[in-house]
Amino acid sequence: MVDYRIDRRSGVATYVQIVQQTKQAIRLGMLAPGDKLPTAREVVEATAVNPNTVLKAYRELEREGLVEARRGLGTFVRRSLGAAPADSPLRAELEDWAARAREFGLEREDVAALFTAVIETHYPQQAAHPAPAHTPQGDPS
Repeated sequence: MVDYRIDRRSGVATYVQIVQQTKQAIRLGMLAPGDKLPTAREVVEATAVNPNTVLKAYRELEREGLVEARRGLGTFVRRSLGAAPADSPLRAELEDWAARAREFGLEREDVAALFTAVIETHYPQQAAHPAPAHTPQGDPS
């Protein structure tokens, strides 16, 4: 089961936070295909968000093919993501690294910025929508 934590000061839309946290739980193996997501009511009670926000997040996950809604039964995980189980040896190394970063006095935002910089070095993002080729326009006269 996923335990949603909503950060209202993050600047990230609440439904996006729910989508991201669900994806992370799936990626880490905390949610597997066939597992049932909490009901919208359960999420609302735990987080005090609007029910429509939860439903919007679940619809987005369904649109991406990660979950499926079964009428009268709930919403279930359809497929897994990635290969980074929660008990991965790499996680233990990352835990140690994060503990050392904290000992060095780094704040959460510092760690996130440093980690993001390293990720960008090793996993450069490809442009989702490449810029269109420049085509010269003829003289309108």
